[in-house]
Amino acid sequence: MTMAATVGFSAAVVMAWFAGEARITRLFAQLQVLQSQPPVWLEVPMVAAQYLVAPTVLLLLVAYAITRVSPRPQPWSRCVVVGILLALVTRYLVWRCLSTLNLASPLEGTLSLGLLGMELFGLTTSIIQLVLLLWVRDRRAQADQLEQTVASGQYQPWVDVFIPTYDEPAFILRRTIIGCQAMSYPRKTIYLLDDTRRPEIKALAVDLGCEYITRPDNAHAKAGNLNHAIGQVQGELIASFDADFVPTRNFLCRTVGFFQSPRVGLVQTPQSFYNADPIARNLGLEGVLTPEEEVFYRQIQPMRDGVGSVVCSGTSFVARRSALEHTGGFVTESLSEDYFTSVRLAAQGNDVIYLDEKLSAGLAAEDIAAHATQRLRWARGTLQAFFIDSNPLTIPGLTPLQRLGHLEGLLHWFSSIPRIGFLLMPLAYSFLGVIPIQATTPEILYYFVPYYLVQLTVFGWLNERSRSALLSDIYSLVLVFPLAATVIKAMVRPFSRGFQVTPKGTSSQRFRFNWKLGWPLVILFGLTAVSLWRNLGLCLMAGWGTDAYLQVRGLTLGWVWSAYNLAMIAVALLILLDVPRPDSHVWFDLRRVIKLSPRIFPPEPGDRPDNLSPPSPRPKTWWGITTLMSEAGVEVSLTQRASPEHPLSVGMAVDLEIAEEAIALEGIITAVSDRDGFPHLRVQFGPPSPASYRALVITLFCRPGQWKSWNSPGELQSIWLLLRVLLWPWRFSGRSPRGVPLVKG
Repeated sequence: MTMAATVGFSAAVVMAWFAGEARITRLFAQLQVLQSQPPVWLEVPMVAAQYLVAPTVLLLLVAYAITRVSPRPQPWSRCVVVGILLALVTRYLVWRCLSTLNLASPLEGTLSLGLLGMELFGLTTSIIQLVLLLWVRDRRAQADQLEQTVASGQYQPWVDVFIPTYDEPAFILRRTIIGCQAMSYPRKTIYLLDDTRRPEIKALAVDLGCEYITRPDNAHAKAGNLNHAIGQVQGELIASFDADFVPTRNFLCRTVGFFQSPRVGLVQTPQSFYNADPIARNLGLEGVLTPEEEVFYRQIQPMRDGVGSVVCSGTSFVARRSALEHTGGFVTESLSEDYFTSVRLAAQGNDVIYLDEKLSAGLAAEDIAAHATQRLRWARGTLQAFFIDSNPLTIPGLTPLQRLGHLEGLLHWFSSIPRIGFLLMPLAYSFLGVIPIQATTPEILYYFVPYYLVQLTVFGWLNERSRSALLSDIYSLVLVFPLAATVIKAMVRPFSRGFQVTPKGTSSQRFRFNWKLGWPLVILFGLTAVSLWRNLGLCLMAGWGTDAYLQVRGLTLGWVWSAYNLAMIAVALLILLDVPRPDSHVWFDLRRVIKLSPRIFPPEPGDRPDNLSPPSPRPKTWWGITTLMSEAGVEVSLTQRASPEHPLSVGMAVDLEIAEEAIALEGIITAVSDRDGFPHLRVQFGPPSPASYRALVITLFCRPGQWKSWNSPGELQSIWLLLRVLLWPWRFSGRSPRGVPLVKG
């Protein structure tokens, strides 16, 4: 309501200004005089440019030194950096509000004040984040201690493991069930919660030996499915995994120990993914760009854990059944049942905590359309907070700091609207002849550059190297138009759309541009290109004129801004071109010793040995090392050279054994190549036995510690990567020769 009232009041003032209302016109005329004559203490010192740059260089050296002395943020180093940033942003805001506005006319004033409002919104969310970063918490050392009581058997409550499913393929569910069964925790029961009542899924549950629960309807979607199951189990704790998420063997051992404290109601772990997200894949940067969720799980969740506002993510969590029952089960009022369930648990006095340790992995959205479906559902579900009883800003029982943590999350979704404003504002320079920011180069060097460069220097450091500022801008740009539309619709008609499941386990054979998401960006790309050309021309003309100072004041920023937007939009358009995904299986960069030999087929009934024929030579056995592994096949680099007596050829049936795990498999050689004189094979597996497939899944997906975090490229490296993507979009590719994504294992 406050936001709506503010917007309404501002619109009324603007309309009165355009209508020529005398008091409003006089007010803005007086403000324009103040803008043109700022306080003396805001004036830039009359010194050479190099002296204006000196404070920036000094601050950069201080920030860089802190990040080197403390490679990971510590309480002391984080406080120093946050203090520097808060001081710089305050200094910038004072200058921005008192010296840079253009209020000469209603049109110029509206655009100038609108741009300031958008900046204030973005800086407000940044300031909230900076303040919350002072409370970051890491519970991994605590988990090490608590795990001992679980492993020794001193504390082992019964755990019911839920796998809710709605229309996911059986092959995805099979690996999830096997992974849950493989968890090294004896007191557990696995339940498959099938909300589509499919006979083949019931048969899968029987085949794998897990419990099967269904219900007569699909009321309240996933939340209703979980609540229906809660009423049929008796375990003290409930663990839940989405249909595509496979836990590591130590998942329960690492999380259950926290429930020794009776206050703990829920433990959330990060979401990790065993395939590349569509943005990284479409840019050819798999294994280089970190998944979009990394910022949330490496920076935001630890930050929220410090103030008690951890968000349940819907999968890979453990909850106390009695706490859920006391709060009425999973929230059914919203599409984001997970988020509001954690809010309600915290409001009832339970601790909702976060263990920053990757103990499971699932499938990321597999194309840009699925990625959009997922994000838009999250946005709509989160913004329903303003219309339900579980609103974290008003629900009784939360502390001010907890509400501040949730406010940061709610404001995040509104950021798409000012982001569109930042894309459109440079067009005002060329098409409307409006300069919304009046600032000279010395003023920018003195006030803006110090804050901007220091913020860039520590951005990745503060978020645990999960994302650079430049790449964050790219990720926010891809869905900016549909996300802004969703935000507006959610505030007008919050419950107009139901739950939409993200499709999983798909494949594609060709390139496909998503015009539904792309057409606004295509139009904006054209307008920005024209704007850049016109802004450059205006700058050149102003430079040759007699009133150069007055005309150029702000124009330089206009063409630089247009050039930046043009490059970002070009990268976003490349992202919207989905590349082929011919293989639905994920290939792991995993090294294992392989024993391989030609398959010996038993004689057919009725065949008689020919005693005159020479005995067959003993089958050759080869040894090698895997270079890639999946559920469907393996690539092997043999350690012995081939010979004419024992050839290897495409189509040959072979027996394989993965030595370390003693997994016996059959397969067909589908490719043979020679590298440095040694054979390199690709083998496609035949139908494995149930025991072999189970062992293979556990090897590929369930090894403790296998899901590693890696650092995102820094700012300079991000610039280089994006330049290469723009200039050589398909040449610069992290794909394997087969065009399948590789996952380090």
